[in-house]
Amino acid sequence: MNWPTLISAKRFGLEEFHQERHENRSEFQRDYDRLVFSAPFRRLQNKTQVFPLPGSIFVHNRLTHSLEVSCVGRSLGNDVAKAILQHQPELQHSYLPEIGSIVSAACLAHDLGNPPFGHSGERAISTFFSEGKGMELKEHLTPEQWEDLTHFEGNANAFRLLTHQFEGRRKGGFVLTYSTLASIVKYPFASTLAGRKSKFGFFTTEEESFRRIADELGMKKLSDSPLKYARHPLVYLVEAADDICYQMMDIEDAHKLKILTTRETQELLLSFFDSERQAHRLQTLKIVSDVNEQIAYLRSSVIGQLIKECTQAFLAHEDEILEGTFSGSLIAHINEPAASAYRRCAEVSLAKIYRSRDVLDIELAGFRIISTLLDLMIEAVRSPEKAYSQLLINRVSSQYNIKAPALYERVQAVLDYISGMTDVFALDLYRKINGNSLPEIS
Repeated sequence: MNWPTLISAKRFGLEEFHQERHENRSEFQRDYDRLVFSAPFRRLQNKTQVFPLPGSIFVHNRLTHSLEVSCVGRSLGNDVAKAILQHQPELQHSYLPEIGSIVSAACLAHDLGNPPFGHSGERAISTFFSEGKGMELKEHLTPEQWEDLTHFEGNANAFRLLTHQFEGRRKGGFVLTYSTLASIVKYPFASTLAGRKSKFGFFTTEEESFRRIADELGMKKLSDSPLKYARHPLVYLVEAADDICYQMMDIEDAHKLKILTTRETQELLLSFFDSERQAHRLQTLKIVSDVNEQIAYLRSSVIGQLIKECTQAFLAHEDEILEGTFSGSLIAHINEPAASAYRRCAEVSLAKIYRSRDVLDIELAGFRIISTLLDLMIEAVRSPEKAYSQLLINRVSSQYNIKAPALYERVQAVLDYISGMTDVFALDLYRKINGNSLPEIS
């Protein structure tokens, strides 16, 4: 793979209208702006990141997380571009200097396909088909379609949201650049290769869309059937930005919620530095009186350090990344003491944060809500002639192809509808369907 081919300003869905614009914003900055002003992005403000929403103490939701990941991604992209241009100055007049803008836009979009209630929403959807009433559909679908459903993945759903049903401007949509779209696909292979981790990059319906993007950008093909490519290099920067932010911000949120003590949190964050830099930061803490501000300062210092470490890891392995032979994430290739400190944070997060009662409670509730909505909506599209089915179908916005002729298309329309819900909307619909909440009658 080579940089000039990997970075393209061509827009998916508007290829025949592709032309260079002459304005202050680059095409990739336009991607960022389109995402910020979109309805799916706004809905992220009411989707759970880790901790329940809302609360008396502000914690991160999907929107604030995405904005922070985007900031870190921009820094990573800019640092990598600057370093590459130093040893390959001939790329100055290509799109390579735009890497920061591309990564920033991709980071903004990376969680758009996630259903409500965090990762429990993904699990609720996949297990509905693998363990629940959705098992009845298996005999009516192809093996590839069945794998899509039983391994439902937010990343693949984001790619679907950003690419499907584009037929020019009259139909609207995101119409993002090829490079931004390729940069969000962490797992560039079909669901039949998902394995136990249930990770894949695109549904059967978007297979040709991904193939078109990957071939245009010169991404290395690893197999034809089932479809598999090497990652677009910028995916590693998007992934690193996400790894940095969710780990550090979850630690800070846990401190605010008193799941972690101040001392525990300080020790975790200081361990990213050698003794000399630890001493310097401890001195700085003495002039900050507010405890939360002390933790915010340390968290900021750690993020800065991890940006440097991941930039160095990318540059050290650039050849392998371009050859498609690099293994693992950038965060797995950082140096000590940051590597051990990050692993320790991950261990503490798993033990004390992700298994805390509040987090488990929201996951349990989310699982029940999404499973119930799926049960009713899937039954409605399977038997649309029934009176109750008609009531449910008529409640769905016309933007979803809920009346498609093929069963799999109708099932996917249900998943589009439910995964696009906010936590509050899903809860409200659940209550209304169960008769626990009725509209006011004047």
